[in-house]
Amino acid sequence: MSAKRNTIQRQIIVDTLNKFTSHPSVDMLYLEICKTHPSISKATVYRNLRQLSSEGAIQQLAVSDDVARYDGCTDIHYHFACKSCDKIMDLEMDSIPAIDSLVQEKYGITVDGHEILFSGTCEECM
Repeated sequence: MSAKRNTIQRQIIVDTLNKFTSHPSVDMLYLEICKTHPSISKATVYRNLRQLSSEGAIQQLAVSDDVARYDGCTDIHYHFACKSCDKIMDLEMDSIPAIDSLVQEKYGITVDGHEILFSGTCEECM
């Protein structure tokens, strides 16, 4: 399937995703998109999120066993997931570039990048 085929839908999805700071699930994103584009199908949203993620245009976050969350920011940054309220937030901190080379040296592998997800209890839930 061509990445150019769904240009309008892809742009709607990316634009809507970029309005969120909460790293929405597919369902959350779909509900928001339907407010202005009620004819878009959930399958279209799923398919385009999968394509955008595989192309590196967005990030797919694996924060729980059953629900993926999405982030429109592709800059290297880290996340925190609250175990109480399921909120996911970006962490404003310098990246750890040396970690890639440390892992490569220790295990003799090639690292293309890394993701770090911290978990615990957010300030609002404490």
